[in-house]
Amino acid sequence: MPTPQKTLIDLEKKFWQSMVNQDTDTALEMLSEPSLMVSAQGAMSFDHASYRKMAEQGKMIVTSFELSDVAVVFPNDATAIVTYHVKQSVAPRGESKATQQEMNDSSTWVKNGKGWQCVMHTETPAEAAPTKH
Repeated sequence: MPTPQKTLIDLEKKFWQSMVNQDTDTALEMLSEPSLMVSAQGAMSFDHASYRKMAEQGKMIVTSFELSDVAVVFPNDATAIVTYHVKQSVAPRGESKATQQEMNDSSTWVKNGKGWQCVMHTETPAEAAPTKH
């Protein structure tokens, strides 16, 4: 049986893979309704219909990802916070030329009658490491 930490890391990876696969239904199973997100575009709340529109009609798509420095904490038995660094490739929908981005992300998951669901996600562009003199 996987550890609670591994379960949450696996869920986070499954969500990212659902974006790469453009599998909106799998993503929706893992999202609380409503959900919150904070990114460079600002803070937003969205329901499942809004997420489906973003995922299926948004201008950019995720083509690959690599998570590192993953940490999981459990403030209580029904709440988990996952933080990590992600290298992601994104491309305009319908085009093959992808751009690499590095972000520092966090997700807050809650356990309810449907299992673990993501209720909040944040992403912050990672700054290049300072050079040492």
